[in-house]
Amino acid sequence: MTFPLPVASDQRKHTFNGLYDVCLTLNLEHRIVGNDLNADSKDLIIITGANQGGKSTFLRSIGLSQLMMQSGMFVAAESFSSNIYGGLFTHFKREEDATMNSGKLDEELSRMNEIVYNLKSNSMLLFNESFAATNEREGSEIARQIICALLEKRIKIFFVTHLYEFSHGFYENKMEKVIYLKAERQPGGERTFKIIEGEPLQTSYGQDIYNNIFGT
Repeated sequence: MTFPLPVASDQRKHTFNGLYDVCLTLNLEHRIVGNDLNADSKDLIIITGANQGGKSTFLRSIGLSQLMMQSGMFVAAESFSSNIYGGLFTHFKREEDATMNSGKLDEELSRMNEIVYNLKSNSMLLFNESFAATNEREGSEIARQIICALLEKRIKIFFVTHLYEFSHGFYENKMEKVIYLKAERQPGGERTFKIIEGEPLQTSYGQDIYNNIFGT
């Protein structure tokens, strides 16, 4: 745990070492893997890579650390510094349940519309597998349009995704103020649960999970 260093909201500061999801300390008996990142001056962080590689956990650690810092609390990291945000919003995919009155894509877009309506200036927005309820091409185009509009408003975005066309499009266009991360995977398929820098991956290595479950 560390006491974070907050900076003024007009600065673009976000750097940490050994950051982890503090909630994991309640459930895991083995050593928790921490992650490092220097996203100073960056507006968009795209995270791709292996299924069950720690991407969603990493995203939670981002949100929790920001909330804890802005609440005057210690942060689960070796070091942590970030600018103050006017709001923190999340857009995580939901499984279909009885409370949903429309299709999954309709529900995702409705929630996105509500977020946009309530967005404050200089906010942070965390996306987890958003807009994947349709096909790759449509989902990527929806994500691209939404993210580009948010970037124009200087919203800080972390986006975990398997939409390769979306992530690779930003990478190919050499978009400024964007950093690309991926869940590390060993050659044998083992997950290290480290999130490292790297260009977007076209595969999520779902075959590894299949082989592990079915013993192939």
